[in-house]
Amino acid sequence: MKFALHFGNLICPDPTKAKRLAITAETAGFESIFAVEHVIIPSNYSTKYPYNATGRLPGNEKTEWPDPLAWLTFVGAVTEKIKLITGVLILPQRNPVILAKHLATIDRLTNGRLELGVGVGWLREEFNALNVPFEQRGARTDEYIQAMRKLWQEDGATFKGKFIEFESINCNPKPIGKKLPIIIGGHSARAVRRAARFGDGFFPATGMQTDVAAILDLLQEEMHKIGRDPKDIEIMTGCPEALPGSGHDALKAIKEKQKQGIQKVVLPLDPFLPDMEPSILRFGEEIIEKTK
Repeated sequence: MKFALHFGNLICPDPTKAKRLAITAETAGFESIFAVEHVIIPSNYSTKYPYNATGRLPGNEKTEWPDPLAWLTFVGAVTEKIKLITGVLILPQRNPVILAKHLATIDRLTNGRLELGVGVGWLREEFNALNVPFEQRGARTDEYIQAMRKLWQEDGATFKGKFIEFESINCNPKPIGKKLPIIIGGHSARAVRRAARFGDGFFPATGMQTDVAAILDLLQEEMHKIGRDPKDIEIMTGCPEALPGSGHDALKAIKEKQKQGIQKVVLPLDPFLPDMEPSILRFGEEIIEKTK
């Protein structure tokens, strides 16, 4: 089983804490670290946050949300092995050509450790502020993935879509291997279909919900429909029972995830506070080492 820490940039926005977190996580045996994204937080929003019971984002409008790519680049510079994952980047809000260049550069600078987790977004007011049509976010996401892969794989790339079009252009450097793993986030049927079609990984973001069996069954169905082997996609999800202080048998809970076909457990960072470094190292000794 692989393990990841989530919300790194939200919990540790300043450089001193970010460095401590990254080095400690790598030492403890965590495979990856996730950084989240919101470009802006409207002071008054009515859209409900879909991943907790309150319907509100963690923190408030003054909470710092460092850019995930800048934060992961910094983290990558102070580590050697830990993978760097956007979890998730709101793809339809980005220019895919500029983003393709940015991602490839980070991947090269970090020796191929970057993975791109993407989602369509949910906060309508954020889309309005960025002048991006909310209703088009799914279609833009699908198209942008294809356009970026074209730029990474080819020189003289040509692409013609509804939202982005280019002809015979070169975008260098390329990511290592001319490919960047793309993880699809989300829990809707559309997200499952997107993962089946485009995903190297799937992160069914269901908040604290632990039963993702129905979602994974649907994913297998969709992959078989298009002739893809379900083994070609890495499945990752949360495991609240494995968190510090949960009162549950963490090793037993992780074994249950393995039986479901989960390959990576993604844990929020805040339960490891306030003694972040000792708590992370203890988790490495008591859990990660025993699941290798």
